[in-house]
Amino acid sequence: MRVAVRRERIMTFSLMQEVESRGHEQLVVFHYPEVGLKAFVAVHNSVLGPALGGCRLRNYQNENEAIEDVLRLSEGMTYKSAIAGMPLGGGKACIWIDPHFTEKRRELFNQFGKCVESLSGRYVTAEDMGTTEQDVAWVKEHTRFATGVSREEGGAGDPSPWTAKGVVQAIRAGAEARFGTTALTGKTVSVQGVGHVGRYIVEQLCELGASVIVTDSYEETLRSVVNDFGVKAVSTDEIYDVEADIYCPCAIGQTVNKDTLPRLKCSVIAGAANNQLSDSSMYDMIEDRGLLYLPDFAINSGGVISVGAELNDSGWNESWVTEKVNAIFDTTHLIIAESEKRKRFSEEVAIQLAKERIEEARSR
Repeated sequence: MRVAVRRERIMTFSLMQEVESRGHEQLVVFHYPEVGLKAFVAVHNSVLGPALGGCRLRNYQNENEAIEDVLRLSEGMTYKSAIAGMPLGGGKACIWIDPHFTEKRRELFNQFGKCVESLSGRYVTAEDMGTTEQDVAWVKEHTRFATGVSREEGGAGDPSPWTAKGVVQAIRAGAEARFGTTALTGKTVSVQGVGHVGRYIVEQLCELGASVIVTDSYEETLRSVVNDFGVKAVSTDEIYDVEADIYCPCAIGQTVNKDTLPRLKCSVIAGAANNQLSDSSMYDMIEDRGLLYLPDFAINSGGVISVGAELNDSGWNESWVTEKVNAIFDTTHLIIAESEKRKRFSEEVAIQLAKERIEEARSR
C-alpha cells in the first residue's frame, strides 16, 4: 500500500518536470526537526545577480504545495527584479510551519541562517509573508546573505511600506489608463488581506481619498484596520462580490481564478499578492470581461527595491529607493502601452520585457 501511494504522488507531481519547465537553476530542501525547520529554497535565475527573495512562512497542506509555491514565487522574483531594473536574480524560501509559532522561533531562524550561508551567496533572503525584522535579524546572526534588517542596524527595515507605495503608484497609473485620471477620490477599492503590506496600502488609499472596503482571515488584524482607518469590512468570501472600481488582492496567491473571476465587479485588478492568477487560462477570461490587469510582480517590486538597495556599494539610501519605487508608475504605463502595441496580455508583456533584459545581460 505504501508503495502504491508513493507511486501515485510521483505520478501527480513531477519535480524535475516542474524545475525544467520553469527554468530553475537550483532547488534545495533543508530539514532540521530539532528546531522545527522544513525549508525549501529555490534559485530561479542568477544572470543579473544573486537571487534575492523573501522567506515566507506558511502551513502548507503537503510538500507538493510547498514546492510549487517556492518555484512559482522564485520565478516571479526573477521577473520582478529584472523589470524593476535591479542587478538581482530571483529566489525564494518557503518554510513549512504555522506563521504564528513562538516555540524555538529564534533557534529556527538561526538554523535557517546557517542554511542560507551554506549556499555561498547564490541566494539572499529577506522578510516576507509571516516573517519580521526580528526574524531576519536572527537569520543574519549566522549569514552575510540577509537583507531587510532594521534601520538602526543600517538596513532597509521593513519592506512592507515600500511594497505598498509601489502598488499605490501602479493603482494611480491604472486609474489614469482606465478612468482618465490618477485621482482616487470617489473611487472604491476592495482590499483582500490587510496584513503588513495591505495595511499600508489601505492607509495610503485613504489619504488619497479612496473609499476602501477590506477583508482578512484574521479577525484581530481586520478589526485593527477598521478601527484605525474607518473603512468597511466584509467577510473573506464576500470580498469577491463587492462593487468596486479596483480589486486589490494582498493575501495569498491564486485568488483570481475560474470561480472568483466571474464574481468580481471591478474595472482594474492591481494588488500586492504574488501569483494572483491561478494560471494562464485567466488571460482570456480577464480580457473577455474587459478588465485591466496590472501584473503583480511588476507593481509589488517596491519591497525588493528597498531591501536590494542594501547590496548597493553605497548601502541603503532613502532618496534612491524613493525615486526607484516611484518609477513603478511609469513602468506600469509602459506595460499597459506595450500590451496594447503587441496585442498581448499585460502579464505576458511584462514577463517578456523582463526576459529581454536578462537576455541582454546574458549576451554581454
